[in-house]
Amino acid sequence: MPNPFGAPEVSVQEVNQKRIAAEPQLLVDVREAQEYGVRISGDDVVMLPLSELAARQLESIPETLSDKEQEVVIFCHHGMRSAQATMWFMQQGWTNVKSMDGGIDAWANEVDPSIGTY
Repeated sequence: MPNPFGAPEVSVQEVNQKRIAAEPQLLVDVREAQEYGVRISGDDVVMLPLSELAARQLESIPETLSDKEQEVVIFCHHGMRSAQATMWFMQQGWTNVKSMDGGIDAWANEVDPSIGTY
């Protein structure tokens, strides 16, 4: 589903294929802490709540996101907050950032049902 922000998107299947192939990408979860009961695990996942990003802007960016050319996939529950965050990252100079279409809900339904939904 196209997002209202015009952010570039990537499917959960594409993200999963890259993870399986061990291709470098960083997944950024912009959901809030109370939503973390359902989550994607791994060393390639960074938690960065959208509220913290909005409040602290560039100061909230962890060292793992310092390379503005690395592949970054941002996700939330359904894809709206991640699309908004994707556009913000692009405006700040990140060149290879996309929103995961359908968010963690699509991930749970199409890739890993074991993580559950909410």
